[in-house]
Amino acid sequence: MALTLYFLRHGQTEYSRRNSYCGSLDPELTSDGVEMAKAFAAAYTSTPWTAVYSSPMLRTVATAKPLCDAIAIEPELRDGLKEINYGQWEGKSPETVTAEFHDDYIRWLADPAWYAPTGGEMAVAIASRSMQVIEEIKQLHRSGNVLIVAHKATIRIMLCSLLGIDVGRFRYRLGCPVGSVSVVEFGSHGPLLKALADRTHQDERLRNLPGT
Repeated sequence: MALTLYFLRHGQTEYSRRNSYCGSLDPELTSDGVEMAKAFAAAYTSTPWTAVYSSPMLRTVATAKPLCDAIAIEPELRDGLKEINYGQWEGKSPETVTAEFHDDYIRWLADPAWYAPTGGEMAVAIASRSMQVIEEIKQLHRSGNVLIVAHKATIRIMLCSLLGIDVGRFRYRLGCPVGSVSVVEFGSHGPLLKALADRTHQDERLRNLPGT
């Protein structure tokens, strides 16, 4: 049996609903975000899980909780799975950031691998810390299904790192809506993307909510 990683983005927060930058901020899930977490648990409780790893932020722990409660497993919390730190952009909309930090914003959009949000993190730094968690998981779990509950940018950066995609393109190559799950299986030829940003476990109302 191969090792299979399931990358679950947390459910909706007020910041994701209004499409504002939220990395080091620590909001709770909205009521719809809680429903997204419950929908994932309902669809995946029967999956034989080996372990669950989560970012320690409130929104990710709350997203993992319904499944962890259902299968009686404690999530392993790892700081390496935290979201990108957006620095002075935290809580602001793209329109506000464009107006207040124009030059930094343009540089970041062009190459977020090596340019950070003002006072924040570069994608290469996120790749380094998050891939350390992936390596830990690979060492501890040679096979089975492992759930990783994390964040929009962090998940896309991990997927880019695993799939050989320039992490500087993470914003432009991979989608990751709230509550979606992506699946990577490790076989004899390395990591294989089996599913990207799947939301079939959500009902139509949840899939069509505003925000990202």
